[in-house]
Amino acid sequence: MVNPQMRIFRVLILIACCSPTIAASQSPYVGMESREIKSLSEDDINQLRNGAGWGLALPAELNGMPGPAHVLELQSALNLSSAQINQIQALFDDMKKDAVLAGEQLITAERDLEAMFASGSVDELTLKSLLSAAERARAELRFIHLSQHYKTPAILTNEQIRLYSQLRGYSGNDPCINVPAGHNPEMYRKHMGCN
Repeated sequence: MVNPQMRIFRVLILIACCSPTIAASQSPYVGMESREIKSLSEDDINQLRNGAGWGLALPAELNGMPGPAHVLELQSALNLSSAQINQIQALFDDMKKDAVLAGEQLITAERDLEAMFASGSVDELTLKSLLSAAERARAELRFIHLSQHYKTPAILTNEQIRLYSQLRGYSGNDPCINVPAGHNPEMYRKHMGCN
């Protein structure tokens, strides 16, 4: 016969082991339920509103096509001429203006998607429409950033591009250890497939 205190102890252990609170704390999403837009962090929203790259131009950046924002940051080290600075600044200004607008469109699309799920009234047609709007906004935003990356190398010399890659840390160093200046380390490591 089992001691009544032991029976209570076993029940408490079972409750502790199987408690939804304990199981939920193991989810990587804990804390995200309080976000205004669940799919976007506060940092994501700030980057989108400021026209930041948000990691969308990595195919260009990591294949030798510098972006205007980082070229301007490194203008002294790259020994840019005033003509180069003016041309790069024009690319950056166009990109920033367009990226801010596209970023707001993406935020709005994600907010609309969020609102539908928060209301509990979800249907397939509306879901497809909202997802299409969000993906169109994201694709436009990505195009805006990538398009300025492919235009930038024509303004620079081969030596400036080589130096840019070196200064940004792309000269064969482990990208999971050496995050280049100007990148959000967490997002950069995520995009690079680091653990």
